[in-house]
Amino acid sequence: MNGIIRKGLLVFSIGFFSLNAIAQLSPKDFTVSGKVKNGGKGEKVILMQSTAGGSSVKLDSALLAADGSFLLKGVEKDRGTFFSLNIADRQKVVLLVEGGENLKVVADGTSRDSNGKGGGAEVTGSKNMEYYAQVDALMRNFAAKVTGWNEEYAKAEEKKDSKKIAEIQQSFAKADQERLGIIKKLIPEMGTSLVALFTANNFLRPEDDLEVLRKLADDYSKVEPIPTLAKGFIGGIKRIAGVSVGEQAPDFTLTSPDGKSIALSSLKGKFVLIDFWASWCGPCRMENPNVVRMYDKFKDKGFDIFGVSLDDNEKAWKTAITKDNLKWQHGSELKKWNSGVAQAYGVNAIPATFLLDKDGKIIAKNLRGPALETKLTELLGAQ
Repeated sequence: MNGIIRKGLLVFSIGFFSLNAIAQLSPKDFTVSGKVKNGGKGEKVILMQSTAGGSSVKLDSALLAADGSFLLKGVEKDRGTFFSLNIADRQKVVLLVEGGENLKVVADGTSRDSNGKGGGAEVTGSKNMEYYAQVDALMRNFAAKVTGWNEEYAKAEEKKDSKKIAEIQQSFAKADQERLGIIKKLIPEMGTSLVALFTANNFLRPEDDLEVLRKLADDYSKVEPIPTLAKGFIGGIKRIAGVSVGEQAPDFTLTSPDGKSIALSSLKGKFVLIDFWASWCGPCRMENPNVVRMYDKFKDKGFDIFGVSLDDNEKAWKTAITKDNLKWQHGSELKKWNSGVAQAYGVNAIPATFLLDKDGKIIAKNLRGPALETKLTELLGAQ
C-alpha cells in the first residue's frame, strides 16, 4: 500500500477525448492472421476492439483450421486503437493497431497460470507490436523479481531481520529505477506511435516525468490529423502542466453540502489548501485528523481549506464530513472520477492537495502529515 487511491488504470479517460478533429481521420483496413499451437480445429478466435469505457466490442471471428491457423479482418477509424484476440476463451492477446497492418500471431492458446507460465504469444508486423513486446518482457521480468522479493521479505519479517529487509527494499528501488530508465529511453524511439501513448500513460507519472510527457504531447500536437487517443493525452498533459507549482490555480465553483455555490476565488486573501478526497477513500479518511489539526492550528492566521469530494453518493459524503469533523468549506459534483474539477487539476489519485498563496497561486502540492505542518509553520509561524 502506498497510501493513495488511484483511478482505475484505463488506456485514457474518456473525459480527455475531443470530437473536434482538425482533419478527418480516414478508416484503414488491417488483417490479423496466425497460428494457435495448442488449438483444436473449429475452436473460435474473436477479434475485439477496446472502447473508451473499458469494455470491448466484437469485430470479427474465425474458426481454427486443422493446423491451428486463422485469418481475421478489421477496420481502424481513429489512427490508433487497442484490440485483442480472444482465443477459445483461454488466452487473450493484446494488439495495438493504427491501420494498414498485416499482423502475424503465433500463440500458445493456453491460459497463464499463477506463476506467469503459459499464455505466450508473439506478434509481428508492426513497430507498435515490436516495442510492445519489449515493454511487456521488461515488465514480466520485473514482476518475477518482485515475486521473489515478496517471498524473501515475508521470511525476513518473520525473523525480524531488519538488515535483510533493508537489502530487499534497496534491491527493489534500484531495479525500479533501472526499469523506468529503460522505459524513458524507449519512448523517444517510439515517436508518435500508439505504443508510445500506451507506455507513457501506464508507466510514467506526471509528478516525476512531466518533461518526458510534455515532449510526447508536443510531438503529437504536430501530427496531422491528430489521432483520437492522442487528443486526450495532449489535453490531459496540458491540464496537468497548467497546475504546476508557480501557476495560478484554476478557479471553480462547486455546490456545498447545504446546496450553496462556493467559488475557490471567494477564499482569496488567505493561504488555501485544496483537498481532493472522498468518503470511500481509506487513506483520505486516515489523513483527515491531521488536516483537522492543521485547520484548528492555523485558521486564525489566514489559513483555510476547500475540500473537493470525489464522492458520487451525497449521503455518504455528508456523513463523512460530520463524522470526521471537517469544519471547512466543501463542494462536490458527485461524479466520482468524472469530476470536472479533478480533471482540470490533473488529479488521478487521492488524497491530493494543492496549497495556494493569498493570490491564488500554487506554492506546493501533495503535502500531508508533518510536511504540511512544516510548510504552514514556515508560512504562518508557530502557534
